[in-house]
Amino acid sequence: MSDSPLTIVCLFTTFPKSTETFLQREVTGLRAQGAKLRLYSMWGGGGEFEGLAVTSFPKWKLLVLLWAIPRETCRRPRVVGELLRGLLTRRAPSWLNFWENMLGAGFACVHAQKFRRDPPAHTHAVWSGGPATAAWLLWRLNDQPYSAAAHAYDLYDRGGDWWLREKLAPARFVRTSTDMGGRTLRERGVAAEKIHVIRRGLVALPPLKPLRAGRSPLRLLCVARLVPKKGLDLQLSIYAALKAAGVPFEARIAGDGPLRAALEGQISHLGLAAEVRLLGHRPQSEIAELLAWADVLLHTGVVAPSGDRDGLPNVIPEAMAAGVNVVTSPAAATTEAIADNVTGLVAPPEEPQRWVAALRELAADDGLAERLRAAARVWVEENFNVRANTAKLLTLFERAMRSEGGGSLRVGRDF
Repeated sequence: MSDSPLTIVCLFTTFPKSTETFLQREVTGLRAQGAKLRLYSMWGGGGEFEGLAVTSFPKWKLLVLLWAIPRETCRRPRVVGELLRGLLTRRAPSWLNFWENMLGAGFACVHAQKFRRDPPAHTHAVWSGGPATAAWLLWRLNDQPYSAAAHAYDLYDRGGDWWLREKLAPARFVRTSTDMGGRTLRERGVAAEKIHVIRRGLVALPPLKPLRAGRSPLRLLCVARLVPKKGLDLQLSIYAALKAAGVPFEARIAGDGPLRAALEGQISHLGLAAEVRLLGHRPQSEIAELLAWADVLLHTGVVAPSGDRDGLPNVIPEAMAAGVNVVTSPAAATTEAIADNVTGLVAPPEEPQRWVAALRELAADDGLAERLRAAARVWVEENFNVRANTAKLLTLFERAMRSEGGGSLRVGRDF
């Protein structure tokens, strides 16, 4: 028996994932508006989320490929031939991206027969890596149209996903969450009319906390994975300059990652052990507590040597909503939310003295801090409401499903 016309299959890399609470909020928002979802997690994850089953993909199921590949080759020999030519004639930007795509292809082959027997009304790939590969190949094998999302990692890390253009060209629509992402997709050849910028969102806005009087020592917070694109080595230099300038402060960095040992060494070298604490990964409930503690959120994002960069990190609107002032670098899409001297302050992380000046102002000038906090809260209310933004996404799903009643899209198949 087929799904009802309102059932949407969502393909994730990993779901639920503690560092991707924005995706959990989106699922919550879609379900609150009546969307019927089937969730698939291709790498890890699984179990249950808010009473909804999350189907994981045990890797032993790849053994099914021993007979699934011959079966699908007999059904669609041209598809398999094109895949083999692609594998032999193009090089993946990284081994990680190669295996993400191979996982997506394996998922599609294993599930192709099941999805033919129980065809979804619509399939949505939440990322343009493995999930979009799976959705694209299921379309090729089963004529089941799909949509996809493309975000910073998909677009920029080592030049972007391996087969990005080919996977996105046939999609019914492509969702991205920043204007920067929309521009990049157009530059990569995705039709402008297919691209929709829909931001993420908060399920509920927290109370706007009062401005802390006498902000000394200044409480500074950073929430970030400890990876190159976060510019945390530059952030530590800012803290050293702040200490040298005689500005009392306490800094906490919540997050984990491969640079932890190097950052610990830098903290020791700069003599910051008394001021700066690396907290490691913290659950969302503790991030809320840290935002309640903080006066200022710092984001020192840069373009990493690999080309990877942030879009708009979700913690920035979270801080804006809570009443935490934000100082950010101008890299990537952060300035879509933080307009300098309007909703926050912007400074290049390579210029620590400008950060010292900005943080001095926020510590001493109540009028400035209040004006920025108020404008930031308005921006969040207007742009980062999960119900409003998932309503836009749901409208696109419904439009795509209505158009699917008229037959499958068949353009953009050749490499």
